[in-house]
Amino acid sequence: AVVSTQSTGDERLSREFSLKGHEDAVDQIAWHPSDPNMLSTVSTDKTLRIWDIRTPQKTVACITTKGEVINMTWKSDGSTIALGNKDDLVCFVDYKTHKIISDKQFDFEVNEIGWNNTDDHFYLTSGNGSVHITQYPSLEPLMQIPAHTAHCICLKFSPNKEHFATGGADALINIWDASELSYLLSYSRLEWPVRTLSFNHDGRLLAAGSEDLVIDIAFVETGEKVATVSCNAFPFCVAWHPTQNLLAYVTDDKSKHSDKHSRDSDKTTGCVKLFGL
Repeated sequence: AVVSTQSTGDERLSREFSLKGHEDAVDQIAWHPSDPNMLSTVSTDKTLRIWDIRTPQKTVACITTKGEVINMTWKSDGSTIALGNKDDLVCFVDYKTHKIISDKQFDFEVNEIGWNNTDDHFYLTSGNGSVHITQYPSLEPLMQIPAHTAHCICLKFSPNKEHFATGGADALINIWDASELSYLLSYSRLEWPVRTLSFNHDGRLLAAGSEDLVIDIAFVETGEKVATVSCNAFPFCVAWHPTQNLLAYVTDDKSKHSDKHSRDSDKTTGCVKLFGL
């Protein structure tokens, strides 16, 4: 698979180079939280790859994962990458050593994962519609927040960690106060379950993708629509650049209705595209 990286020079989106290495479909892409030159990808080939876009011809590291990873997130200080696989196993990878340092098997359906604003709590969305909050690094359970009336599929924290957003099978996007753990607002413009979310670098914009052939971009404060990005296939992963209004997204080339995150899906190679505001 090929990961394409592009720039917004002269206010136009232009392709710079491709990152080649994965032997199968790219499932997730995530930028390093503070270093705009570094990004990570996971693939159906059961590897985590770390890239430096200044040297795109080779990977910085290739780590074999425990099973097929469907969710990935960085700790805010960039020290650790968390991976969640199809079998509800969560692993933690040390960024400097490129080694898996710990893992935990959960007895419920684990969807998207992420750290809170102080990195001392770890959040997991679940099949019962709740957000599970655990202590980090012990992962001992602390509480559950009822978030959606159906599966809670995705979760993202804003860069300043003031807010977090959840998306569910009820097609709702919910915005929460991260400090008070209180609900702020909901909106819904997508018809299918919300599968991927990403805040932009200043936390003012939220991109959302589903099996609709569009990406919805909204103002976080109001939920008002800012832009819509048309897609040829449904976007199963969106990720804003850490310093620019540049959105990377991965689309499924198979069909609109194939379930990319299904545990028994038959996937084909995807492609990574970018959109600049």
